[in-house]
Amino acid sequence: MDKLLEGKVVFITGAGRGIGAAAARLFAAEGAQVMLAARTESELAAVTREIGTSAAYTVADLADPDAVHAAVDRAVSEYGRLDGAFNNGAIGIPPGPMDTMSVDQFDQGYAVNLRGLWTAMVAEVTAIRATAGHGSIVNTSSVGSLAGNPALPAYGALKRAGNSLTESAAITYGPENIRVNAIAPGTTLTEMLHDWDRATPGIIDSLNARTPLGRAAQPDEIAQAAAWLLSDRSSYVTGTVLRVDGGLAA
Repeated sequence: MDKLLEGKVVFITGAGRGIGAAAARLFAAEGAQVMLAARTESELAAVTREIGTSAAYTVADLADPDAVHAAVDRAVSEYGRLDGAFNNGAIGIPPGPMDTMSVDQFDQGYAVNLRGLWTAMVAEVTAIRATAGHGSIVNTSSVGSLAGNPALPAYGALKRAGNSLTESAAITYGPENIRVNAIAPGTTLTEMLHDWDRATPGIIDSLNARTPLGRAAQPDEIAQAAAWLLSDRSSYVTGTVLRVDGGLAA
């Protein structure tokens, strides 16, 4: 069988660790050339070295719109085109009730998790339209966006707003054959999840107990869903928020 992403150029945010790093490795193994973006150069450099010649990286903070546009431009200048993007970058917000969160914490979450997503999607659509002419964008949402989320109210709200952006973009750019989807991971063994478990001891075990498959996902399992949505094998899928959660939100 042909590789899933053979010949495609894919831009990845949040690519230094967790789901983003797993996606970079997987997409390259599936035939893509990948441009990795994140805030921490040492992490990006390590993942890029591991992948080899089919990967390059650029440092970018999603809270900085100019840096986001420059990162997408770098992908085009490096590889000559853009076929797809995986908008995985995000920051965690400390768990707790709404009234315990500071305005600064909310504003930082908004700047990265929603405004940064919007900025990246605009830059990516522009690049895809100008080069490949058609393509696919996948955004990382969360099962925490699908219902009330008292433990992570701002994070869930911002991710739910990202779902709306995903759906609106799918309608807007579908006539140009640019597909836009999101994945909604459940409990996934990333640094962000471990941070939550340190702040709320036992939360991973509690979530696993509520999950029909009885365990957390490895980052690669989430990346597999993103790879499929970026590929031509999902050619009639757009505007969806795909749960990849072991049944947690069923």
